[in-house]
Amino acid sequence: QVQLEESGGGLVQTGDSLRLSCAASLSSFGNRVMGWFRQTPTKEREFVAGIHWTGSSSSYGDAVKGRFTVSRDNTKNMMYLQMNSLKPEDTAVYYCAAREPGRAMITMTAPNFSSWGQGTQVTVSS
Repeated sequence: QVQLEESGGGLVQTGDSLRLSCAASLSSFGNRVMGWFRQTPTKEREFVAGIHWTGSSSSYGDAVKGRFTVSRDNTKNMMYLQMNSLKPEDTAVYYCAAREPGRAMITMTAPNFSSWGQGTQVTVSS
């Protein structure tokens, strides 16, 4: 089982930037599609960004396109989420997630990810 740990959350102001990190514990990280999701107390878990195990392809939720960038470093078992032009509606707990090894980068919804981190809080003040 992959263990995932997010870091980098915090309190920022509208328009600021923040970079989240996700550390994975297993060598199979390099064969897994990875994703970022977010959730608030009043909404279901929402897809934010995903990245292919090679890093050659990525996808984004409509709410963050053009502002967020996902990346990964397979030599370090790390994934990142660079968040720019943050808005109050980006406030949420952000989760790192992994798919089973070898699974394609399709249907990027929460039920299709098998491993999850504990989450990191991002709060954007207006």
